[in-house]
Amino acid sequence: MIRHMDNHGESWKNLPSKQFRRNLFRLQKRVYKAIRVGDKRKAKSLMKLILKSTAARLLAVRQVTQLNAGKKTAGVDGKASLSFEERFELSEQLKQPINTWKHKPLREIPIPKKDGKTRILKIPTISDRAWQCLVKYALEPAHEATFHARSYGFRAGRAAHDAQKFLFLNLSSRANGIEKRVIELDIEKCFDRINHKSIMERLIAPQGIKLGIFRCLKSGVNPEFPEQGTPQGGVVSPLLANIALNGIEDIHQSVRYADDMVIILKPKDNADKILDKISQFLAERGMNVSSTKTHITATTDGFDFLGWHFKVQSNGKFRCVPSADNFKAFRKKVKHIVNNSNYGAAVKAEKLAPVVRGWRNYHRHCKLDGSRFSQYHIQKRTYRVFNKETKQNRYSSKELLQKAFPAVKYSENKHINVKWDKSPFDGDIAYWSKRNSKLYDGATSQALKRQDHTCGYCGLKLLSDERVHLHHVDGNHNNWKKNNLLAIHESCHDYIHMSKR
Repeated sequence: MIRHMDNHGESWKNLPSKQFRRNLFRLQKRVYKAIRVGDKRKAKSLMKLILKSTAARLLAVRQVTQLNAGKKTAGVDGKASLSFEERFELSEQLKQPINTWKHKPLREIPIPKKDGKTRILKIPTISDRAWQCLVKYALEPAHEATFHARSYGFRAGRAAHDAQKFLFLNLSSRANGIEKRVIELDIEKCFDRINHKSIMERLIAPQGIKLGIFRCLKSGVNPEFPEQGTPQGGVVSPLLANIALNGIEDIHQSVRYADDMVIILKPKDNADKILDKISQFLAERGMNVSSTKTHITATTDGFDFLGWHFKVQSNGKFRCVPSADNFKAFRKKVKHIVNNSNYGAAVKAEKLAPVVRGWRNYHRHCKLDGSRFSQYHIQKRTYRVFNKETKQNRYSSKELLQKAFPAVKYSENKHINVKWDKSPFDGDIAYWSKRNSKLYDGATSQALKRQDHTCGYCGLKLLSDERVHLHHVDGNHNNWKKNNLLAIHESCHDYIHMSKR
């Protein structure tokens, strides 16, 4: 068996991840289709197969140790990473019955909020995160078959840009958006107040998984509210929140991203009646509408949602721009890097590039022309700093500025929404691989088209379940010739560089 091989590093790098992904996806697709036709018994039986699958166990370990954004965040045990040998050992531990897993306490990290208060991020240990990831592999396809089409947050194949485009379609001049109002709904301490019973009642899963999830919820409870809350920071928490809130979209025309929601009101709609229905829906799940943060706003006054500011102008045209808070946070990040005296201009340019590219990519369907979001003043300040630091450097300050502020094409309101009832678990690989390629631009987009949306390393289709990286074949990051660029999975990129160490 794999765990008995002497060289654990080589064993881990040589795992047949391509075949593992195929095996897991085959089972998940069957779970999805079973729920779609109403066969819960078959779906639960298939979920048990996923939990017993070697492919699922090793992929869960890989996900939390190599791919997740918080992969180097330690839990209460202090472990921020695992050796190759420890990864195999964790995979073996995941073989135990799912309902006997003992969850360790959660590490609490206070996160400051904009209103001056703090929220508590609760971090499980790496082993508990792997357990949650394995369970998520089994639960997610079943619930994706039931989730509402206008729920876009923390779901496979859906993103904030879908919510943005939905608002455009419903508030543009064609939709007579100038006469509409919106309810900016805020759920008071959503993740902390979700009733455990409401989650368990709606969970589609075998009894063993239900018991394991119940124990998982109990490991992160607030003593003051022992029957409520799903810990923010857990791998499975966003899925559980979506399970509890699913169906709120049916009350009225709306769009939801996790616990953030905008409800669209036509002139004759009664806002009070709608809010009463929503309050009743939430009360059944242990939650409340925040009276201080929930507002009824005319579309002509504008409102913020997901880092954007939406407004219908007096001429009826819909406009979406980065919100003031979002732009302020972006400038703060840039200034922090530019003003840091611990490294020079070349390093600063390397650190700035992903921040700038990420911000521009997120806002690429906004209206960005004009002086406000041109970043002229930020670039001017950065140029002055670079100019002082590049006198002894082989790069000119202009070259470094171009690297630090990469250009990203934008096209206002041109995002194409995900089809209403589509899911990555439906097996339509052609649709999802082509859709995923549209999320990238420049050299990455061109490489994806050349490769027919397949990974240049493992040969699998590049779907939305994993980020795409651009790999320089000869290792020279200044060589941007087409034959030197490959679009590959993030994990494949990791394997390539691990093998060179």
